[in-house]
Parts: sequence; C-alpha cells; structure tokens
Amino acid sequence: MAKMQVEVVSSEEQIYSGEAEFLVAPAEEGEIGVYPRHVPLLTRIKPGVLRLTVPGQDKEVLVAVSGGMMEVQPSLVTVLADTAIRGADLDEARANEAKRAAEEALLKAVDDKATAAAHAALAVAIAELKTLDYLRRRTR
Repeated sequence: MAKMQVEVVSSEEQIYSGEAEFLVAPAEEGEIGVYPRHVPLLTRIKPGVLRLTVPGQDKEVLVAVSGGMMEVQPSLVTVLADTAIRGADLDEARANEAKRAAEEALLKAVDDKATAAAHAALAVAIAELKTLDYLRRRTR
C-alpha cells in the first residue's frame, strides 16, 4: 500500500513523525480521512482524536489534539496542533480534573484573557477525554 509522511507538532514538541497509510482527523466540519496522494488541502481541526494507520502495526497510533491546522499534500500531511498528546500518555483522572478546573475557571473568568485561557484548557481536556473514550470503545 502507498504511504505518506505525517508530521504532528504541538507548540511544545514534535509528537509524531513517520509514515502512515491512512489518517483520520477531526476537521471542523466533521472527520476527514486522508490517504496518500490526497489532493492538497488546508483545514482547521477541532479538539478530538487524530488516528494514524501505520505500516507494520496492528493498532492505530492515536493522538489527542486540542485544535489547530492541518495541511495535506500528496505525500505529506502536517498537523500543527495547539496541544497534542499521544494516546499512550493519557491519564483519565488527570483529564477529568483538568476539565473540571477549566469549567470552574470559565465561570470565574473576569476578562477576555482569562476566558480565552479557560477555553483553551477546556479544549485540551475534552480532546484527551475523547481519545480515552475512543480507546475504551476500540478495546471492547
């Protein structure tokens, strides 16, 4: 099967760099699937699960993304995520606590800066919880 290079980068670090046979991303208008030789595309992504089918691996590589941009070229996909965490590095208790804290901060926000920070923290927590939910459903 044909392959494409995939680069997933957050503002803090490179999360994934390697080949993939297929990618599913949470685009703003719904999930989008990308195979090698896809037409060029630039789209915003929302909080959710980025799923990669990697050659030679039985399980998908999962990455929780809190939003960002994705550029698709025929042989290269670049995901620039606000925040991204590999599925294997997620902790459900911490994600639930982060969501609760972000919701509380949103209620207490007194200015635009505090509101934006609370929304960003909430997006990260929601992305992590969506990824954990996907993992739970996949292993049933």
